[in-house]
Amino acid sequence: MRLSLTFATASSLLVLLASCVGPPASAPAPTRAARARPAPAPRPAPAPSPSPTPASAPAPATQVAASTAWADRPLTPGNWSYRAEQGGSIARFGPPAQPLLTLRCDLASQRVVLTRYGAGQGAMVIRTSYGAVSWPATAQGGAQPALVAARAASDAVLDQMAYSRGKIAVDAPGLAPLVVPAWAEIARVVEDCRA
Repeated sequence: MRLSLTFATASSLLVLLASCVGPPASAPAPTRAARARPAPAPRPAPAPSPSPTPASAPAPATQVAASTAWADRPLTPGNWSYRAEQGGSIARFGPPAQPLLTLRCDLASQRVVLTRYGAGQGAMVIRTSYGAVSWPATAQGGAQPALVAARAASDAVLDQMAYSRGKIAVDAPGLAPLVVPAWAEIARVVEDCRA
């Protein structure tokens, strides 16, 4: 008991001793002569010498042309139309008599078929505000030649086409580039095919 009382007393004394610290030392008060003298004006910093800014590495030419040029193109004249059909639906862009581009839902295979009318060859490049994707396409001859690409209805690029900011582009070798508005007809066909 006596030991704990001694310990408590010693602890209290240490706390009191620690609190007996005086105020911090302050700087000496300036003399009368120092107060009368104005402080020297600060010198202006020397002007920095211009240093050449390092040039950033240019983007590859194919990437620049692919990503910026299409967004500046005007829209191709025409409108989208939508029609439900037996076994799916179809969205057409261009004049009603002869569309330039169609998206057709084939419910049986759950595939969306993109058709670009005209005598083209090779892959179709789909450009959206999300990026560019190349789709393999098959050339079809006959009275109305076309390039045809079929994709699974679950393909994420179909969503990118439906929700692109303002427009999408469809390019194919041998055909004039198309820049079409991203209207609701695209999303309707894709959703029909996913049902």
